[in-house]
Amino acid sequence: MSLLEVKDLKVAYGGIRAVRGIDLAIDEGELVCLIGANGAGKSSVLKGLMGLVHHGGEVRFAGARLNGLPTHAIAAKGMALVPEGRGIFARLSVAENLDMGAYTRRDAGQVRLDLNRVYDLFPRLAERRAQLAGTLSGGEQQMLALGRAIMAKPRLMLLDEPSMGLAPLVVRKIYRTIVDIASEGATILLVEQNANLALQVSRRGYVMESGSVALTGASQVLAADPMVKAAYLGE
Repeated sequence: MSLLEVKDLKVAYGGIRAVRGIDLAIDEGELVCLIGANGAGKSSVLKGLMGLVHHGGEVRFAGARLNGLPTHAIAAKGMALVPEGRGIFARLSVAENLDMGAYTRRDAGQVRLDLNRVYDLFPRLAERRAQLAGTLSGGEQQMLALGRAIMAKPRLMLLDEPSMGLAPLVVRKIYRTIVDIASEGATILLVEQNANLALQVSRRGYVMESGSVALTGASQVLAADPMVKAAYLGE
């Protein structure tokens, strides 16, 4: 059984159907990407999985049905979302934001170890731990959003456009970290408009078009597909 099993997921905003009935599955320890053009419905998939928008279809996580659960209950089951736009608490400090990531945990000793791990991954956050998060640069805010998700110690991490609006050097740092935590056994669903980057780091991928899955397969196979190359890789 896959860690995440999604069948016929549909998401609509009023009369606009953003997701038109997709299936996907992620096994424990996989890094899977979801790519597609802007407006294809990628972010709506993540919002549906987290219960942030009403959806149809069935979502099962670790065998349990998530349909109808509020977002906080889904998070408590072990899913964490790093949203597009980062979603940090601007008026809290870096350290307070990281503490918020671990608010459901009761293993204080391990929380301290994980906090040290985040500061090791992102030394800039350690330097700025007392600084208000809203005063950080865009790249530092993305590091903080990712660090906060790590502090939740989720079984599945949902990453929504982690490269958006960032300088190439910062993107490389963020993606090195994503690869590092995946290599340690983290399960990740990566939504990314930068298809080339997403396919480089993931094991499998789904290609979305107009709310539907157009292609799925091993990332290396998708990267060599003529349609994917022409539409998303600029080749």
